[in-house]
Amino acid sequence: MRPLRRRQVTALVTGTLLAAGIGLAAPASAATRTLSTTLVTNARFGGHCTFDRLVVDLRGSAPPVTVTPVSQLVYDGSGKPVPLAGKFFLEIRLHPAAGHTDAGQNVYQGPRLQKINLSKLKGMAYTGDYEGYVTFGAAFDTKPTYKTSVLHAPERLVVDFPHPATC
Repeated sequence: MRPLRRRQVTALVTGTLLAAGIGLAAPASAATRTLSTTLVTNARFGGHCTFDRLVVDLRGSAPPVTVTPVSQLVYDGSGKPVPLAGKFFLEIRLHPAAGHTDAGQNVYQGPRLQKINLSKLKGMAYTGDYEGYVTFGAAFDTKPTYKTSVLHAPERLVVDFPHPATC
């Protein structure tokens, strides 16, 4: 067979096997490995003498997080504005993560939209659970600084917003 004809036959046979649901067996280590998405189950907040804290409770390992200043908070997917009062906003995005199981059952039980009257943090919203991203928004009256960290047992993401001492 000519090389081009051999490639065409190989492609045809491979396509037929895949269409029939027959594939080559993966190595045992790959077959037993499962990928699990971290589940976001709750969000809560608290005020302390020198900082306000937003805590995101997780089931599974903490995924990477990005915190981005934005001019306005919007709901993922729809793009509709989030009705939180404030002059400054942060978008907190976890990926890969989900607020629901693979079967579509919600596991996120925390607040969806919450006005807050702490020294720095003035509001928070659960703004999305969309295509492997879970997103929260935080509202402030003054420009925030922040520090993220992960705490264990139980697993949780923490975002601290420092402010002058109030105690």
